[in-house]
Amino acid sequence: MKVPITFLGTSQAIPTARRNHTSILLQYSGDNILIDCGEGTQRQFRKAKINPCKITRLLITHWHGDHILGIPGLFQTLLMNGYNKKLCIYGPRGTNYYIKRIIELLVPYCNLDLEIHEVSEGKFLETKDFYIEALPMKHSNIPCNAYAFVEKEKVRLDRGKLKKLKLPNSPLLGELANGKDVEFNGKKIHAKDLIYKSPEKKIAIVLDTRINENCYRIAKNSDLLISEAVYLNDEKDLAELHEHLTAEQAGDIAKKSDSKMLYLSHLSQRYDGNEKLVLNEAKKKFKNTFIAEDLMNLEA
Repeated sequence: MKVPITFLGTSQAIPTARRNHTSILLQYSGDNILIDCGEGTQRQFRKAKINPCKITRLLITHWHGDHILGIPGLFQTLLMNGYNKKLCIYGPRGTNYYIKRIIELLVPYCNLDLEIHEVSEGKFLETKDFYIEALPMKHSNIPCNAYAFVEKEKVRLDRGKLKKLKLPNSPLLGELANGKDVEFNGKKIHAKDLIYKSPEKKIAIVLDTRINENCYRIAKNSDLLISEAVYLNDEKDLAELHEHLTAEQAGDIAKKSDSKMLYLSHLSQRYDGNEKLVLNEAKKKFKNTFIAEDLMNLEA
């Protein structure tokens, strides 16, 4: 199935008139997964016409302000709008402490049902339909994660063939999906003629890190890679110093990981209005590259 993604914020540390602090919403079936929550994210939900009370999970890449300062406001928005779900929060080492401090200092009346998990490497969440894994990144000597959302391989029924056979929406479809032959209107219908497998679908998110082997590992075989691109190649020394990626490095990750599509985000104010400089540099390494914009919607 298609996985809707909304870029709620696409700036680096300093927002611009066009770009809010980093936040990405991934929607899958009944799950609404927010990756990072920069300052102003609650307002970005309003501008995107998405109800923030639909959120079920929050993934935090690291505890720098431009990625987490929207959390207190988000909590207040949820509280004041009668949020009645369990909010599962995942982040690197220290997440439990920082969430508790946010509540203590800024949202002392918070009675949200929060479930907090500290994760570092490997698969940390799995349902019957998808799993999410993390790998540690290298940024400012603090714990930092990249994440990959993976929809599992699925057995599906060919809707076109079902329509031709005029099969009703009934338990017969469940039996066919499980590989069992059925009878309909006196005719035997073979499951193998109707079912097919859709492959895994992978969406990887790499934000705030210097280049390292785990960038390639987390992005491996991605259908969609979302990556930061803070610097240009002539600023490679600055990228190394501040532990960020250049646009060329982001393109190289996409190419060497056999990703299908690359979206660049977490863009510096230095290139506001001149994002083509960033785009063109990444495209030298990986042609199927695009620039993410605030409130942009896409389906992976």
